[in-house]
Amino acid sequence: MKVLVNYLDCTTVDGNKTGKRIAQVTLNKPKALNALDLDMVNLMLDALAQIRRDDSVQAVLLDSEGEKAFCAGGDIVSMYHAMKEHRPKAKGDLEAPTPGFLQDFFTQEYRLDYCLHTFPKPVIVWGNGIIMGGGLGLFTASQIKLVTESARIAMPEISIGLFPDVGGSYFLNRLPKGLGLFLGLTAASINAQDTLSIGLADALVLHERKSDFLRTLCQLPSVNKLSVVELANAYSPADDAVSDGKLAAIMQPLSKLDEATSLHDASQVLSQIVAEHPENTYLAKALSSFERGSAITAHLVFEQLHRAKQMSLADCFRMELSMAYTCGALGEFEEGVRALLIDKDNQSAWQYVSIDDVPEATINAHFTRFDDVPSESHPLARLEQDFGL
Repeated sequence: MKVLVNYLDCTTVDGNKTGKRIAQVTLNKPKALNALDLDMVNLMLDALAQIRRDDSVQAVLLDSEGEKAFCAGGDIVSMYHAMKEHRPKAKGDLEAPTPGFLQDFFTQEYRLDYCLHTFPKPVIVWGNGIIMGGGLGLFTASQIKLVTESARIAMPEISIGLFPDVGGSYFLNRLPKGLGLFLGLTAASINAQDTLSIGLADALVLHERKSDFLRTLCQLPSVNKLSVVELANAYSPADDAVSDGKLAAIMQPLSKLDEATSLHDASQVLSQIVAEHPENTYLAKALSSFERGSAITAHLVFEQLHRAKQMSLADCFRMELSMAYTCGALGEFEEGVRALLIDKDNQSAWQYVSIDDVPEATINAHFTRFDDVPSESHPLARLEQDFGL
């Protein structure tokens, strides 16, 4: 089973059962770094629907099998084959249809993310190892976010011609000034210490103490954010077991990105920051990833964050679905996956050489997929009714 659901009995410290339970929902595809496929998404939605109705369940623990990854993202290899099978006659055809498989996957994945964001019971996520793309969507959607010493977080979509979806329009805008744009444009990864310093995680826990943590979690008189974070801090690793954060020293320079009024401006600011910190290899690598990445994606990152600043969470997902449908149709996403994961030549033949070459019509097309569709017919029209605010 790709998703395991187990129920942990809550007890008093003396071992007496209280009649309450914690539902443990486990991603179980470790050989694929727990990458989400459509079956897993639907299984999780079904499990959460049942947990929501079960009065004996007081909280959810979301975790994963394996030591390497919580979740490395969506199953983009399956998406690649769907895009290849339904490839339009010409890349960049703004009228090209989106393969049905991608429509189903993105719609259900965003429903799952929204479901977690608005879940009426506390959702605790155990973020161990790689947490990227779709995995970061699950992580940020959880109410109580725990990371282990090996956590490595990134939104690497610029390297595959997609964009930071799964609610990235919402949660990247809520990071310190300039940081969301930096992470989206550069695919830069951050570590456990970074997640704490920017408020993306609530506590750092030692992965090898997980079984002890779960046993004590089930003995808490009340499971809420305050009690879980206090418990997690009792299982935190020693300072010398955690790598220093990469962001603290550059937060002030990166805040300048928040002042950029166009992608061209942001590109110049990023280059200037790197030039002013020649000794910082982390920044240099980030700039290199931006320059090698998809020019279309770079525009999408800037535009989505700009548009989403005043949007509700549900509207962010509805906007992202338009973007995802278009990415699945125009060929850039397919080419990025081919180069990185299929042929593995790392020689993406992007449609445009530089950010200045991308036509405005191509950018706008990503945000207008549902313009001619009645609002009640949008695939995500009922998010609020189905899952709440």
